[in-house]
This record gives sequence, structure tokens and C-alpha cells, in this order.
Amino acid sequence: MSLAAPAFDVVMLGGDIGVYSLARAFHEAFGVRSTVISRIATGPVDSAIIDNVLLGAEASNEDHIAELLRRGRERTAAESALGRESIPVLLLANTDGYSRLFAAHRAELDAYYRISLVDVATLDQISDKGRFAEACTEIGVPTPITHIEDFSGAVEPGWAPSAMTIPFPVVAKAAASSVHELVDYPGKKKVNFIQTPAELDDLWTRLKDAGFRDRFIVQELVPGDDTWMRSVTAYRDHRGSVTLMCTAQVLLEEHTPSALGNPCAMITTPFPEAMAHARSLLDHLDYRGFANFDAKVDPRDGSFRFLEVNPRIGRNNYYVTGAGANVARFIVADLIEDRAAEPVTVTNEIVYSVVPKKLLLRYITDETLRRHVKQVMRKGVVHPLRYRAEGPKRRAYVLAAKANHVKKFLTYYPRPTESGF
Repeated sequence: MSLAAPAFDVVMLGGDIGVYSLARAFHEAFGVRSTVISRIATGPVDSAIIDNVLLGAEASNEDHIAELLRRGRERTAAESALGRESIPVLLLANTDGYSRLFAAHRAELDAYYRISLVDVATLDQISDKGRFAEACTEIGVPTPITHIEDFSGAVEPGWAPSAMTIPFPVVAKAAASSVHELVDYPGKKKVNFIQTPAELDDLWTRLKDAGFRDRFIVQELVPGDDTWMRSVTAYRDHRGSVTLMCTAQVLLEEHTPSALGNPCAMITTPFPEAMAHARSLLDHLDYRGFANFDAKVDPRDGSFRFLEVNPRIGRNNYYVTGAGANVARFIVADLIEDRAAEPVTVTNEIVYSVVPKKLLLRYITDETLRRHVKQVMRKGVVHPLRYRAEGPKRRAYVLAAKANHVKKFLTYYPRPTESGF
């Protein structure tokens, strides 16, 4: 914890493990308690280091904005009555939807909060996986072969999906996850692994019938199980400098339909090629703030394929803090202290995991990797929710969550496979 911590407050929207991880980073580095505004109480933010403000299950995005503005006005009025300036307040979130919400209301929020965020045009470009692939192609960053299916005209009589030439099997997912979240249909998944043209036709029919009118992308399936996936987390400040870069090898991903593809265990390892590609993209886009890239190594030739970028720090951001680069320090240096932080490239190896050790090791089929992971585990395993500042209630929650992970893996992914699905 800093001895001379700058005076500031932190407000966040959400309630998942990623929001808690950010709150923990601020508490570890500066002793700051975060205010988290969410719809309902969730286990991760039921915490001794968080003031959780509940808006109700039916609260809309506009209700969140109204609450933020109300708090900003009240704080400003109270400080003004005392004849002093308000201390700065950092505003953060960790979903694509909230990032877009902040961007849409940026002019209003800037009066009360400090936000590190790209503009709407850049957000549109990077949050759409199809346009992201196009940006990668422009500067020579490798991506999987991509086909884009546009459903905007699906309401018209005679509309039919366009012809696709990518060989099967393929991967299909919404170009903009924030739009996909708004529709519901049988068999809905975050990521679809499609084996045949008939399966793809069935997905197109379900999307059309559900009223989906945005774009869906289909990409070549890069072979390999979860351990071929890579995560890249970076921070680029308002001066245009990349001050943080950390990469990790995914060891195991979630396999439930709604969370498919979310890492639940990683080992931090420097991957210079992935870092170079990520830096090129951030500079090309003139990006601001935290970014989290998903990439995969092609086992056929060892090359990286960049899949998408999240315009936020990512759900599993504590792997960066746990490896020794506390993520709070970079945004505080940028937006509170207004200084250029000394750039950090993380090289320390740690194992980050939210699942039991035995379960994790069961799914690592490469014996060389398995031995290495066990060796790094001897230093301890970093779990974002296991924090000394919390009490016995949190310890019970972590144990219950681990048990639930065992149940989910036995249900949805009972045996490790070479393909990962």
C-alpha cells in the first residue's frame, strides 16, 4: 500500500469478478475503498473493501447514468458548500456495454469523473469483431480467415445468407457482443463451434427468427485446445504511450454455453511477438485506456492469430496485478497524477486460477506444460477473490465457487480434448 497515496475516489459499474479484481488492485496499491454500482448483490462484490450500491434488478442503463450524475452533482454541491474543490473520481467498468454507455454519455460524465476511454468511432471499430479483423489486416497483424454475415436486411422477403468459402469446421460469433446480448433464442451461445454447413444454416435461421439484425462473423477454426489461447493486457495513456504490457498463456477456459471462452486459469509468460502486434494495433487505433486482446497460437506453424480486443481491462485482469504490475497504478499515474508512468513489461511467471488445482491439472494434457505449471504453482496460486482483507464469509464463497466449477466442468466438458470443445 502506498504511504503517500494521492487523494481520489473510485466508482465502478458491474458486479463480476473483474470489477472486484479492479477494486482489490486499488485497495492493495492505495488503500482506497471502491464504490460499485450494480443491479443486484453478487458474491464477488459482497466485500469488505467495497461499498455496493444496488439499483434493483430492473434498473436500465439510463438508470445507471442518472445515478452517476446524481452522485456527481451532490458531491460537487457538498464540497462547494464547504468552500473546497471535490477530489477527483475515477470511473471504470468492465463490460463492453458499459464502455459504450460511458462513451455515449461522455460529455455529461466528464463534468464529475475521470475516464480513460476511446471515442465512439474507435469503440465502434474495435468492439465489432469484423471491423477489428479488417483493422488487423490493414497493418499486417495476423487474424483467422473471416466471413461476415449481415442480418440488417433479414426482415426483407427473399433474404438469404451469403455464400461462404471457409472450410468447415468453423467458429461463429456475434460481431458486437453488446448487440447479441439483447436477443434470446434456443441454443444461444457466446461462441459457436460449427461442424457442417447444415449446422451453420440452423444458426442463421435461429438468429433471423429471433430478430437479430446486426452482423455475425464466421472464422476458420484454428486447431488446438485451450492451452493454445493467449491473453494480452495493455494500458495506453492519454499521451499515446503504452505503459503496461502483460501476456499470459491460457491453461483452461470456461465451457458453459453462456461463458464459453472465458479463461479460468492462466500462466503469465512474456510473448514478445504478441506484445508487438498488440502495440501496433493500439498505436494504429490511437487507443486510450486498458485493452485486453484474445489471440491463439496456430500449432501448425507457431504463428499468432489475433481474434478480438475488449475495450476494457478484462474479466481476469488480476493475473496482471498478481504477477507484480498492479493495474491501478497505471491509470492513477495517467488520470490522477498526470504523469508518464515508467513503462512495464511483465516477465514474472505466476499461475492465476479460479478452479481447484487438481481440476486444472487434469485438463493440461501436454506433459511438459503440466510439469512447468506444477513448478510455478509451488510459489502459490493467485486467486482474485482470495484476499487477506476479506473475512470468513469470502473464504466460504471461494470454496463454494470452486465446487461449482467442478460441477460445471463435469457437466459441460467432462474430458479434455485436443480441440478444446
